[in-house]
Formats: sequence, structure tokens, C-alpha cells
Amino acid sequence: MKILNLYACLGGNRYKWDEVTDVEVTAVEWDEELARLYQERFPNDTVVVADAHQYLLDHYKEFDFIWSSPPCPSHSRARYWNSSNYDTKTKPIYPDMKLYQEILFLQHYYKGKYVVENVTPYYEPLIQAKKRGRHLYWTNFNLPNSVNERKFQLCATKNEFSELCIFHDYDFRKYKGTQNKTKIARNLVDYEAGKTILETAIGIIKKQNVKQTQLF
Repeated sequence: MKILNLYACLGGNRYKWDEVTDVEVTAVEWDEELARLYQERFPNDTVVVADAHQYLLDHYKEFDFIWSSPPCPSHSRARYWNSSNYDTKTKPIYPDMKLYQEILFLQHYYKGKYVVENVTPYYEPLIQAKKRGRHLYWTNFNLPNSVNERKFQLCATKNEFSELCIFHDYDFRKYKGTQNKTKIARNLVDYEAGKTILETAIGIIKKQNVKQTQLF
């Protein structure tokens, strides 16, 4: 199964995909250090350092399944609360509409199964989504009521970073880039959710294939 993993970060969503099926994954990540660590973590994947938004437009026809996790800060409630309360360290910013561009593009042009994942925003979503846990998912297939997302209680304590390393089964201290390590760890998709969603998509694809075979 050929999968495109956009805004791949460290592959939280991808971590257990090999338990589901044989996958051929192309991961796109703009941060070169994250891309290097992703490749170290998943040596059999193809890793591309590029603009994921443009890569989707140029290559979407090449894949059976697409997962996109566009950057969430401009949509997040936490950032909005800080900036709306005149926190001088957090300036107001426009919501990044690339999120909705990708949803609309996939809805109308893509023939395979897709998932666009993001946080629950501070505003009413402009396109209806499926809420599971702390996240919203835009998909062209039904999700189960639970995607088995494990819960982590975010708390700015000295132990949070170490606990996130354990939770995600990854040592984020390896990262030597410019982004905040704790934010990277907080934003990583839970691997159980990633596994459940791919399992669901594959189950639906198999049923559709059986129906098509029966027609002939």
C-alpha cells in the first residue's frame, strides 16, 4: 500500500503502520533535522525534505492513502487564549487556510482514502469534521467512535518532557534543530490512533474491492 505522510514530523501516526499491512511510505517534512531523525526511525521509508502543501498538489495521484497533519498553532485554542488575553509574548496571527485548502482539494480531486488531522480549533470548523479525543479528522470514510487514542495530561512541569518521551516511545533529546522539543513531543500524533485509522481505511478498501470483484 503506497502511503503519503505529509508534515511527517517524527512519524507518530506512522509508528505502528507496519503492524497493519505492508506499507510503502513517502514522508514529507520541511525541517531537515526532523526529516533526518524520521529516516533514522523508519529507514525503509522514502523521506523528502520539501513543502508538504506543494508536494500534495504535485504527487497526490501516486498514492493509495494520504495522511496530512498541517501545522496547528494558528488554529489552536491555547495560542488563541494567550494572544486574546493580551499576552505580549503571543501575538495574534491569521489562521492558516492551507488546512482547508487541502481538505477541499482532497475531497474533490483525490480518488483514494485520506485523513487530514488537526487540533480542535478556537472557532467553529469551517468544514465539518469528525472529533475523536482532542483532535479533529477530515476523512472520506467513516471512523469508529473511538480511534484508541491514548490520553496524556499536558502539564508544564519539569517531568513533562521525560513523560512524553516514554508516552511516544521516543527520545526527543535527539532533536538538535531550532524548534522547541517539548512542543514537538506534545504535537506528535498518538501511534494507537494512527494505527486504528489506517486499519479502518484498509478494512473499507478491502470491502469495496470484494464488491467490485463480485460484480464481475
